[in-house]
Amino acid sequence: MSSIVVNPKSEKELQFISELLQKLGVDSKVLSDEDAEDLGLSMLMKDVDRSDFASEDEVMSKLKV
Repeated sequence: MSSIVVNPKSEKELQFISELLQKLGVDSKVLSDEDAEDLGLSMLMKDVDRSDFASEDEVMSKLKV
């Protein structure tokens, strides 16, 4: 099933939305900023084209080593 991501503007709004979802019987989870960042990175990593490889020289030139 699909999900909805909501970014409340304040702690008070977060509390209100959490309580509303609980009263409606909707499962929810509060993510920390770090958790949300990790989720975003994992989604980006999932979409990476793994068929294209970079040579060591290309990597080192990007790192400017």
